[in-house]
Amino acid sequence: MHHNFWHERWTKNEIGFHLKDVNPFLKSHWDALGSSSDSTVFVPLCGKSNDLLWLAERVKHVIGIELSQQAIESFFSENKLTPEVTEGTCFIEYRHANITLLCGDFFQLTKNDLASCQFVYDRASLIALPPQMRKDYAVKLNELLPNEKQRLLLTIEYPEYEMSGPPHSVPPKEVQLLFAEELDIAILESKDILADSQRFKDKGVTSMQEHVFLLSRK
Repeated sequence: MHHNFWHERWTKNEIGFHLKDVNPFLKSHWDALGSSSDSTVFVPLCGKSNDLLWLAERVKHVIGIELSQQAIESFFSENKLTPEVTEGTCFIEYRHANITLLCGDFFQLTKNDLASCQFVYDRASLIALPPQMRKDYAVKLNELLPNEKQRLLLTIEYPEYEMSGPPHSVPPKEVQLLFAEELDIAILESKDILADSQRFKDKGVTSMQEHVFLLSRK
């Protein structure tokens, strides 16, 4: 999957994955993550999610990474925030108060970029990637977070032959294959969401579940 694919989605405003409200699963299961007001949370492929603001009210620092500069600038402008902008070698850094968004390629991150992160909230990252990239993503994410404690992961599951992603179907068995070697995995909730997903029903999807996982370092 090329960078241009995502740039085009944002340019055309084809962002059905973006939620106008804070994700209800984040609200329901935040306490399970065991974070505190001194914590730092990493949000991969964060887009312009309002989850960032919700998280920023509860932790010391939120760090997100997003490929689309348009998405990041929309986040700040739509929330009437003026960030400090710093251009680095690999990333453009946007910072306001305790929110730092890095514009660039996730796979260019280093351990130094995320050294302070103890927690991860992945709502739209893993399911955005095709199968081979999901394997690379899992390996990279584990390498990046030497001080990680826990991770809240959301995925969706549907019959793959009924729709070509993104978002891609990532069932619990794949989460096990990707992460079980280094992380303990617990399913916090599985919910049928097809009734609330008209755009997927319009594409011919006949069943869809959303899964919420808590991943903990062994």
